[in-house]
Amino acid sequence: MNKGLENIQNIYFIGIGGIGMSALARYFKFLGKNVAGYDKTPSQITSDLIALEIPIHFEDSVDHIPKAFLNIENTLIVYTPAIPKNHKEYVYVQNNGFLIKKRAEVLGIITKDTYTLAVAGTHGKTTTTAILAHLLKESGAKVTAFLGGISENYNSNLVLEGNEVVVVEADEFDRSFLQLYPNIAAITSMDADHLDIYEKANALEESFIEFSSRAKDHLLVRNGLPLSGITFGIEDDSDYCVQNIKIDNGTYVFDLKTPQKCIKDLHLNLPGRHNLLNAITAFAIAMLYGSPTGPLAKALFSFKGVQRRFSYQIKTDDLVYVDDYAHHPTEINALHQAVREMHPNKKILAVFQPHLYSRTRDFASDFAQSLSQFDQLLLLDIYPARELPIEGVTSDWLLNMIDTKDKKLIQKDNLIEAIVGSNAEVVLTIGAGDIGEEVYRIKEALLV
Repeated sequence: MNKGLENIQNIYFIGIGGIGMSALARYFKFLGKNVAGYDKTPSQITSDLIALEIPIHFEDSVDHIPKAFLNIENTLIVYTPAIPKNHKEYVYVQNNGFLIKKRAEVLGIITKDTYTLAVAGTHGKTTTTAILAHLLKESGAKVTAFLGGISENYNSNLVLEGNEVVVVEADEFDRSFLQLYPNIAAITSMDADHLDIYEKANALEESFIEFSSRAKDHLLVRNGLPLSGITFGIEDDSDYCVQNIKIDNGTYVFDLKTPQKCIKDLHLNLPGRHNLLNAITAFAIAMLYGSPTGPLAKALFSFKGVQRRFSYQIKTDDLVYVDDYAHHPTEINALHQAVREMHPNKKILAVFQPHLYSRTRDFASDFAQSLSQFDQLLLLDIYPARELPIEGVTSDWLLNMIDTKDKKLIQKDNLIEAIVGSNAEVVLTIGAGDIGEEVYRIKEALLV
């Protein structure tokens, strides 16, 4: 067992339904630990955990914590920074001497004595880590991977093939990634985000610089970022560079120039130039780790994607429905580029749920510009997550800045009727809130 956790038998998660938290819960359950937790609302993730015989409750009450987990001698409390500070269970464990750690601290303990590959960036890290985990597994590496999304290949956010190398998503939120000491690290992007935490963009940049200094063996950075390292990019002078891009029946075919050689005719089934970057970042990390290029090329072709990252729900000649987690203007721009490239001359309806009042406020003009690129727009109310409302920051306020003529606010109760009544040929649901819970119902209605 990892140093620092040898005597722990019980792991209790406050916020167990989070994508990163649930991966840890699965991991500890696999190790034979007793695992239980709280989350605010039921979801597919919590249902899957309950199916693994992990007790979960949804009312913030110490009375619901299983008795075994109230033993401070052999219990670890893992919490997400997204929970409010007045959370009753969190306050109780704080006041009663429990061993309490953030999710990132636990990841730091798990990875400390294992060769670690970490991917950071305000965009792209989830897909990149999922591709990397798949590449390593398929090329024979004994890998454990903690993913920030559900891999379509494994229907899981955890890959368990051994303990020689660990793949982690290095999250900049709350400076969590500064708990990690990776052997190989990659930074995909450093756009301003999480200004509710960092307040200033340069503070975010400083944290990425500090993270970059923790890479023991190799640091990869997207070409153009203000960091020194091995570069990756598209059709430029990068060390790892995508060249000769073609699209063949919805699949990217390209060459990858590396410092050692040029690898011809790689295939990627994910749309969008941003995913080309994600793919070659993962490919480069795997090569630096020592994986052979032949199996890596085959594995790249067989990668299916990550749920809620340009996830095709319907793909016919008459109708396309894509669901995507994009919640930042840069991500929406990348999504738009991918849709226009893969489905040219089609009329596109975007359904967007803004995530966080502070992010909506901080990037309002950029959101307006990115959303104005679609032919039709349905805008949902802001998903608050961990925040209280900010006066004047509403979806109506944002809608007035958007240039699209065919636009309107919509409530969830009326969403499916509006989508079905649209004459759009491509439908997109976009956002990091609970819009993902509507995807199945939307798909069913469109297939009628």
